[in-house]
Amino acid sequence: MTTPCSRRSFLQQAALAGGALALGPAMAGAIEPFQRPGKARLQLSLAAYSFRQFFKDQQKDAAAPPGTRRIDLFDFVDYCAAQGCVGAEVTSYYFPKQFDHAFLLRLRRHAFLRGVALSGTAVGNRFTLPKGPERDAEIASVKKWVDHAAVMGAPHIRVFAGNLVKPATLAEAKPLAVEALEECADYAGNKGVFLGLENHGGIVAEPGDLLDMVRTVMSPWVGINLDTGNFHTDDPYADLARCLPYAVNVQVKSEIQPRGQKKGLADLPRLVKMLQDGNYQGYVALEYEAAEDPWTAVPPLLKQLKELMG
Repeated sequence: MTTPCSRRSFLQQAALAGGALALGPAMAGAIEPFQRPGKARLQLSLAAYSFRQFFKDQQKDAAAPPGTRRIDLFDFVDYCAAQGCVGAEVTSYYFPKQFDHAFLLRLRRHAFLRGVALSGTAVGNRFTLPKGPERDAEIASVKKWVDHAAVMGAPHIRVFAGNLVKPATLAEAKPLAVEALEECADYAGNKGVFLGLENHGGIVAEPGDLLDMVRTVMSPWVGINLDTGNFHTDDPYADLARCLPYAVNVQVKSEIQPRGQKKGLADLPRLVKMLQDGNYQGYVALEYEAAEDPWTAVPPLLKQLKELMG
């Protein structure tokens, strides 16, 4: 009988030997497409990243011009409530630089009283780093945010795989990322938190590599955070549909960019129909990235999504 440890070792060696093609369908890993009986259920959420330049103490993005309206996560939850969203995705980047357990509880309480679920959070991480202190710090950071998510009652964290760190090859980087993701998933599962691996470029820029990684991870608490704007392949819509059965969260972008083409408006009716036809049940978070002011652009996009989702 094959033990989980020996099976994991086999899968990682198979990945080293050639990635997705080396992992035949009979050895696809612990995660199978999620079984969701009944009808599709799409729950509208909004990602805080949509208003990234407006957060107080924002840490990652360029500062907004002087006099720009400033908000915090409590204001953001209020905005989600005013827009009729079921959920609010509170991106980790926009928490205060220093916060404590009491802050997380206050945010959870505030969202509950406004009738808004904290649908998840999102972190920035690199699991492709070579083994050592830097990689250990990335894993520790994700675990810390698992703790934060559990306190807030947020069921999902968006995570990254990471970029290729030379001189490592893709075949060498994937097992590193899988191992780190597995370690974090073991921790997250004990807290009741899903980890969603996003199709965010790097070593998962292609759907085959993303699916290969997710199917290889030995944990039922890992799936895909499916971002509709992040596949720059020949047919992004087909590739999104291919990954949908493994989605634990969906982030919808208003734009899409197939390979070799300019960025253009996404076909939102087509995307929503894809989710419905795929019987997806879960949060659908608008993550706005386009150039127009989000205060102007986001409300009509949310209205359109609500109408399409029914």
